[in-house]
Amino acid sequence: MFPLVDAGFTKADVRAASRALGLRTWDKPAAACLASRVPYGTPVTLGVLDTVARAESGLRALGFRSLRVRHYGDLARLELEGDDLAEAVARRDEVVAAVRAAGYAYVTLDLEGLRSGNLNQALSGKETR
Repeated sequence: MFPLVDAGFTKADVRAASRALGLRTWDKPAAACLASRVPYGTPVTLGVLDTVARAESGLRALGFRSLRVRHYGDLARLELEGDDLAEAVARRDEVVAAVRAAGYAYVTLDLEGLRSGNLNQALSGKETR
């Protein structure tokens, strides 16, 4: 069922093998399921997932690699790597245009930056850094 895991490959092994084979995706950032961008209790629909995907695609087209667009109805909360926060502010017109083009009315930037599983924070009341 998981042949690479069964063969003892780690994520680093897969990246190294991919790079050696010349695959352009060898250093592609890990990508969690788009449904992880939607807060608990919010219906996950194809429309919501498409909106999130289009917003993230627009931001990647601007050169941001590691990111999450968190979906809160017509508001998008952007999580970027800490080093990219200043760049996003400097290019805010482009960032806002890319996210609005995906269908969001409001665009916010999470100053805590990108962090995995932060929607779980609301459940536990604890910080997830």
